[in-house]
Amino acid sequence: MLTTQPTTCKGCTASVRLRDADVERIVAEYVAAHPAAALAAVTVWRARLQVCRACADLQYGTTCRHCGCLVAVRVRLTASACPRPGTPAW
Repeated sequence: MLTTQPTTCKGCTASVRLRDADVERIVAEYVAAHPAAALAAVTVWRARLQVCRACADLQYGTTCRHCGCLVAVRVRLTASACPRPGTPAW
């Protein structure tokens, strides 16, 4: 029997499917709340996102299994690191 993955977060009722505009809004809200937060260069976050999208620990196509973050947001922050235990992917 073929099953599909749910489209809502395990820990809340929010959708895990995001449009680019949703990601931009979340990043802007984070930066507004954390003025010292720096954003990674476009080439850096795109390379990180490519690694995350190929990772077996990516759930729903959007969420990291290890920390529960939305990877499209996490990769944008300079201070972020891959949360995979042992050997981080980036």
